Amino acid sequence: MTDEQTRPHDPNRTAPAGRVVAGRYLLLGELGRGGMGIVWRAQDQVIGRQVAIKELRLPETEGAAVFSERILREVRAGGRLNDPAVVTVYDVVTDQGTTWIVMELVEAPTLADLVRAHGPMPEQQAAVIGERVLSALQAAHAAGIVHRDVKPANIMVAPDGRVKLTDFGIAHAIDDPRLTTSGMIVGSPAFMAPERVEGREAMPESDLWSLGATLYFAVEGIVAFERPTTAATLHAIMTEVPYLTRVHGPLGAVILGLLVANPEARLTAAQARAQLAHATGPTQRPATAVLPQETRVGGQPTRTAAQPEGKSRRGWWAGAIAVLVIAALAGGFFLGKPVWSPKKDEQQADTVTYGPDGYLKTKFSSYEICYNAVVQPGVVISSDNNVDCKKNHTLEVYDTADPLPLESWSDNDAVVAPYPGLEDITRAAEARCAAAFHSAVVPQQQRTGLVYRAIVPTQQAWQVQPDNDSSSGPNRKIYCVLARANNDQIPAQITAKVK
Repeated sequence: MTDEQTRPHDPNRTAPAGRVVAGRYLLLGELGRGGMGIVWRAQDQVIGRQVAIKELRLPETEGAAVFSERILREVRAGGRLNDPAVVTVYDVVTDQGTTWIVMELVEAPTLADLVRAHGPMPEQQAAVIGERVLSALQAAHAAGIVHRDVKPANIMVAPDGRVKLTDFGIAHAIDDPRLTTSGMIVGSPAFMAPERVEGREAMPESDLWSLGATLYFAVEGIVAFERPTTAATLHAIMTEVPYLTRVHGPLGAVILGLLVANPEARLTAAQARAQLAHATGPTQRPATAVLPQETRVGGQPTRTAAQPEGKSRRGWWAGAIAVLVIAALAGGFFLGKPVWSPKKDEQQADTVTYGPDGYLKTKFSSYEICYNAVVQPGVVISSDNNVDCKKNHTLEVYDTADPLPLESWSDNDAVVAPYPGLEDITRAAEARCAAAFHSAVVPQQQRTGLVYRAIVPTQQAWQVQPDNDSSSGPNRKIYCVLARANNDQIPAQITAKVK
């Protein structure tokens, strides 16, 4: 079944009275129609249940052989999947030269219908829908199938809470040859991932990007990239910056984590699902670094306190990058794509490390923003080169953040989070710094001529033990700094505010 089942009925067309397809399916009435055919309500006279039956029409752009193979692919795709959120395919028959696909009948509005009728969804409801659609996508991807058209109109939401992902009619089995006509856009442009716009093959990560765009629509009530023409829409996907205004915390981080432009840096399904589990609960406690005893992280044993009873950490480490993104985006900086690739944001300089063994020997203070210093190997950035932001300076800290919570919420089981790894902490820092740079923190009219970068701790800096007789200790913060392109002087503070 497709989203056509919920589209308005054509009053000028009536179902053939009493027509029985393949000697078994009695057509009762038309449910909807679209480019691939007409969907009917029908009675299965053998089993006695009502079904949806899709009458497929031959597209003018394809030959019969290609279309036939597309039909078989659709049936295989639906038949191979076993997940509560996937519409079940029952049968495929040919009658009077027409192919019909018999499917589970789901009578429910689509996500698109609900949002357009009632406005943006509450955060928890959207998270539940996202988690269930993600389950369907994981089942599809495990079977080697990419949906290719995840969008609000293909997600049906029943009053009893059931969620169904529909329309695997354009699903593409990864091990099948490409069957699309040259130059044909398969899928809905406004929900098409950047790599597909660039002409790359659809991949599981492409579905995840589309899910991110779908959840954005659910919580914001608008389509992030939709423009008046297809060309303008595709241009927006590649060049424009979406932003969230209505959600924070796990769900907001998941949406932006899925909308990462680079598919290799995008949140995985497992990571996103782990964080959606936090967003769907009755309360949203901060994620904590509590792992089972003797857990191995990065090949090294890490002893921690036992997990408190009743406080589930389901999928915590599987979602470690997602936790990083949540922390990186906390505090309201939900503007911009979470990770910019160099070709999409030439103002982002390479991320560097700090610590005893780092690229820099920084000793930033939470209260000091402006410095006369440059980012070069071995440079110490500290109070010694801190200056009043009203005076000339070369470096400005415009955001800071703790990439991971350092303790659990219970004083009885307080534990220090293990170092998450340079790659993961770098992704989180770049997400945070890019989001803040493209927000009101750095006024748009002043961004020209600036470069920004993230500065992250090394593992040694993270694990430094404090002296007994001093306040010195580990520094686990990430820093976002900006400078002029040639390290020219900045005459006055640029940032509007600093976290």
